[in-house]
Amino acid sequence: MKRVISVFAAGVAMAVLAACGNTTRDGADSSPSPSATMPGNVPTKPEYPDADAVVQALEAGGVPCEITRRSQGGSAGGSGLGCASVIDGIKFENDIQVLNPEKFSRDEIGESIASHREPPTSHTLVAAGHWFVWVTEPRFANRVAAALGGVVLPPKKAKIPDYPLPHIPRTPRYRTVGALADDLAAAVGCDDRKQRSDTVLTCTTGKDTGSPNCATLALHASDADRNAVLREAIAYKGVPATLVTAGNWTVNLCDYDLGSRVADALHGTVVSYDGG
Repeated sequence: MKRVISVFAAGVAMAVLAACGNTTRDGADSSPSPSATMPGNVPTKPEYPDADAVVQALEAGGVPCEITRRSQGGSAGGSGLGCASVIDGIKFENDIQVLNPEKFSRDEIGESIASHREPPTSHTLVAAGHWFVWVTEPRFANRVAAALGGVVLPPKKAKIPDYPLPHIPRTPRYRTVGALADDLAAAVGCDDRKQRSDTVLTCTTGKDTGSPNCATLALHASDADRNAVLREAIAYKGVPATLVTAGNWTVNLCDYDLGSRVADALHGTVVSYDGG
């Protein structure tokens, strides 16, 4: 049976897309077909014995990475962790997976790599041997690859139709994603905050009501960038999405019932798709 290895902390896999929605399209799982193999340009070396060794290699290669969390699974199949790096003053996360070559073949790892590069996930990975790293800030993937001796595997993007969007207010605008999180907290809660980059943050809504759920907050460099994110979030059949937006920001809500409430509180508008 095909085995697909998940990147650690894949709860952020959808990033500012359909963050916590169903990841099926047209009734089929979003993973690639069993024929997916390791990309031909991925070298067999270097190998690392575990995820901590990858962190050490990043440090030695000039990309220090502070460990923020570890996977909770058993160690027999390998190890995984998340760590945070800062380059040019920009903080971002790397999610690391090192797989046991006695448990997983390169082609099995290739299947997992393919699943993470395919839309709607569309991650940028660095890989070699039996390991791969999701670099959440793609502009620094080459630096990570140089430090680790791997190659950059860019995401595979789907063609996103130019869906019409509702009128989006030009204000309010936010200078920091933390300020956006504070306003969301006042409306529906924003606990357990995790800063994914300078412009992306995840948190949990509804804890005070006993109905916790995830949310992904993001700031965007331009209206075009914001609109591209909105259109991609509503592009996939079987992946429902509810976002609130205005100005230079989006809030992707996993609790779809909060859309109108958040829009009223933050003076934004709802962009949603029922997945049908």
